[in-house]
Amino acid sequence: MSKILIIEDEDAIAELEKDYLELSGFEVDIKNNGTEGLKAALGMDYDLIILDLMLPGIDGFDICKRVREEKNTPIIMVSAKKEDIDKIRGLGLGADDYMTKPFSPSELVARVKAHLARYERLVGSAQHKNDVIEIRGLKIDKTARRVFVNGEEKAFTTKEFDLLTFLAENPNHVFTKEELFNRIWNMDSIGDIATVTVHIKKIREKIEVNTSKPQYIETIWGVGYRFRI
Repeated sequence: MSKILIIEDEDAIAELEKDYLELSGFEVDIKNNGTEGLKAALGMDYDLIILDLMLPGIDGFDICKRVREEKNTPIIMVSAKKEDIDKIRGLGLGADDYMTKPFSPSELVARVKAHLARYERLVGSAQHKNDVIEIRGLKIDKTARRVFVNGEEKAFTTKEFDLLTFLAENPNHVFTKEELFNRIWNMDSIGDIATVTVHIKKIREKIEVNTSKPQYIETIWGVGYRFRI
């Protein structure tokens, strides 16, 4: 049974989310402040975290950042804040999804299932022989899900790794943001194409010597992105 952590200070919302998730077969814990939520997220093994932005103690942005420093657990960020800058900031810190309140509990359950299914497929690959891509100092270990740049390991979130791997496996092919979003995120209802731009920026910061003159992931203006070999 998958175990979900809800970090939410509004008791009515947290209990409603918990009810719907438990009816779908999940085990659910609730923490109603940021301090306790972060402690639980780092100290216990959860399969997915539902994280509110506005929390007493420590806000959702800081919790997401701290969790990403240690774990790749899928994170769905939720907030009443509709501004794009908050969504971009949350995704940039490593959240896998962003939902704006109010939302349907059944939609939340659908997104939880989609992220868990994808994550389980990815970690299951570790049972097979390592499959490695090596290009000009960049090493992508697909099986271990590890990335090295000139021998130095770089920490990648699940979606960052998926996006980098897909582009590296399809070099010299120009993909639009829409194509990349559909390939990596699967469901049209999860996020939007701004997610792609944010993730490309984060990947470049980790693998490029000079992000203004990328040697790996090129921007084809007006079209999309291309991995150059």
